[in-house]
Amino acid sequence: MRSLEEIRAKFANDIFATEATGIVIEEAREGYCKCSLSLDRRHYNAVKQVMGGALATLIDFSFAVAANCEDHLTVTSTCQINYLSPVKGDMVFAVAEVVKDGKRSCYYEVTISDVDKTVARATVSGMHL
Repeated sequence: MRSLEEIRAKFANDIFATEATGIVIEEAREGYCKCSLSLDRRHYNAVKQVMGGALATLIDFSFAVAANCEDHLTVTSTCQINYLSPVKGDMVFAVAEVVKDGKRSCYYEVTISDVDKTVARATVSGMHL
C-alpha cells in the first residue's frame, strides 16, 4: 500500500487537475479517494456559479486516483453527473468509492460536497487496461 505522499507524487503528473485547477489529494487508498478543491475566480462561470467542468474534473480525478493509486491502469469509460445544488463557500470535497471492481471493469460513486451539503453526485464506470 502506497503512502499519501507516494500517491500525490504519482498523480503530480496530472498537470490539468493538480496545477491548472488546484485539486489536492487529501486521502487515498485502493478503491477510495478524497480530494479537495479550493475555489477561486478561475473556477466560476459568467453567472458567478462554479463551472460544471471544474466539478467534472474533480470527479474524474478523484475516480482516477481511487482506481489507480496502486499499480493498476484504469480509465473512465462512462461518467454520469447529476448537479444537485449550487456551491456555497470557497471549498468543495469529492469522495470516490468503489461499488464493484471486476476483472475488466469497475463502478464507482463520487459525491461532491461543499461546507454543508451535497452539490453533485456521479457514477463512473471504468475499464481496466
